[in-house]
Amino acid sequence: MEKIDFVITWVDDTDPIWQKSFNSYLPQSQYTDDTRSIRYRNWENLRYWFRGVEKFAPWVDKVHFITCGQIPDWLNTNAPKLHFVKHSDYIPSEYLPTFNSDTIILNLHRIEGLSEHFVFFDDDMFLIDKVGPESFFRRGLPCDMAAFNALSPSGVFTHNVVNDLCVMNASFKKHEMIRKHFWKWFSPQAGNKLLRTFFLLPWPHFTGFYDHHLPQIFLKSTFEEVWEKHEDILLRSTAARFRSIADVSSWLFRYWQLAKGDFVPLNVNRDGAYFSISDDSLSKIVKTIEYQKKRIVCLNDGEVSSFEAAKERINAAFRKILPEKSSFEK
Repeated sequence: MEKIDFVITWVDDTDPIWQKSFNSYLPQSQYTDDTRSIRYRNWENLRYWFRGVEKFAPWVDKVHFITCGQIPDWLNTNAPKLHFVKHSDYIPSEYLPTFNSDTIILNLHRIEGLSEHFVFFDDDMFLIDKVGPESFFRRGLPCDMAAFNALSPSGVFTHNVVNDLCVMNASFKKHEMIRKHFWKWFSPQAGNKLLRTFFLLPWPHFTGFYDHHLPQIFLKSTFEEVWEKHEDILLRSTAARFRSIADVSSWLFRYWQLAKGDFVPLNVNRDGAYFSISDDSLSKIVKTIEYQKKRIVCLNDGEVSSFEAAKERINAAFRKILPEKSSFEK
């Protein structure tokens, strides 16, 4: 089995040093998105991410934990599988400090010692039951779910995806790609998403890709290839301290893998669930965690009437299935 690494990014928005830096660079523009406090709010459940990895994916080779230099006071930086990575360790100094989530991800291939096969987690994505390497890679290729989509206008992120699609349409011919990898794009693993692909097939250009909100599975060589072919575009995005409408996003690397056929079809939604945290979804989230109804959950920060109460309910559910400290904790 090839080595598989996990990569996770994290920020502590309560850190006064970080807050001072954030506010000093804060742009006064309606065309930025990473300035909302909800994008950085600390749910204080990072330790359960590490506990989940150790208990449910003990086969992982290394965990690359990325921050701007912040270290949780409970983190054991000497843990055998931990590689603590600061932004300054791999992002060129002229682009720091950065508060752009895309900049942090676009440059992952620069991390020293990163495996060719790696899985990227946002810090709101958790393992809550056992997963094997085959959930992420098979025959040396990422497991993914290929389907077309049509974009609907909704903020900065949609602009970023449009920019991704411009790169994709300049780099690949849609129908040629379909012919070369027909059975991957029309695999039964796509389930009802096949209808999207079928109905959007007549369009000559890529109108969008179906995006799941679960860990992204990558080949490091994909990053290197895209950087080689589109360095100017990626450097322009890297230079933006906050995410803006001019950026490309990290989804570009995933779309590139799909277009090249560098994936094995798998219905990733079978084992994973996405939730936007709200008063209405809170009970379902808690039950999904406590009864381990899925293997992976993404808990996207949302609007709740009481942040502290919601945080305690979710973390109590994590404590129920992950009560013991991991080797990543002091």
